[in-house]
Amino acid sequence: MAANERGRILNVVTAVGMGLTLFSIVWGFQRGIFTSRETLEQFLGSCGLWAPLLFVVFQAVQVVIPVLPGGIGCLVGVLVFGPVWGFVYNYIGICIGSAAAFYLARRYGQGFVRMITKPQTYEKYCGWLEKGNRFDRWFAIAIFLPVAPDDFLCFLAGLTRMPARKFTSIILLGKPFGILAYSLGLQFVYTQAVSLLA
Repeated sequence: MAANERGRILNVVTAVGMGLTLFSIVWGFQRGIFTSRETLEQFLGSCGLWAPLLFVVFQAVQVVIPVLPGGIGCLVGVLVFGPVWGFVYNYIGICIGSAAAFYLARRYGQGFVRMITKPQTYEKYCGWLEKGNRFDRWFAIAIFLPVAPDDFLCFLAGLTRMPARKFTSIILLGKPFGILAYSLGLQFVYTQAVSLLA
C-alpha cells in the first residue's frame, strides 16, 4: 500500500473517530451525563456489562476534551466500580486519552493545540517548549505529580521532538501515582462529606 493511500485511510479513520466522539459528547451533554456526577453514575449503572468500556471511553475523551474536572471522573470510577477496578478503568482510559492528545498535537500542530486549550494555559506553559531535551525531564516529573495540568502537557509533548515510545513509557509509569492520589483522596473527602451530612 502506497504512503499516500495509507495517509488517506488514516485521515478517514481519524475523521470518523472524531465525528463519533463529537456525536457522543453532544449526546452526553444533552442527557446531562457530562455535567452531573449523579447522572453519570446512573448512566453507568444502567449499562450493565458495557459500563466499564463506556467509562474507559469517557475517561479517554475527558483527557482530549475536558468536560468535567479530571478528578471527578476518577472519583466516579472508584464510587461505581470500587477502589481496585475503579483505579484500573481510570488508568486505562486516561492513558489512552493521553496518547490520543499526544498524537493529535503531533499530527495537527500548534494551531490545533491553541484551538482546544485555554489561551492562559497555553501561554503559561508554552515556554516549556524552549527547554529542548530538558522538557522530557520536566514532563516526567509533572506527570508523576497529581497537581500538574497533565492533559495539556500531553498535548504540549506532542509539539516537541520527544519520541512516542518515551512519551508512552512516561505516561504508563507516571500516571498511576496521580490517579491513585486523585481516586483515593477524593473518595476520602467524599466519604467524609457524606458522613457529615448524614
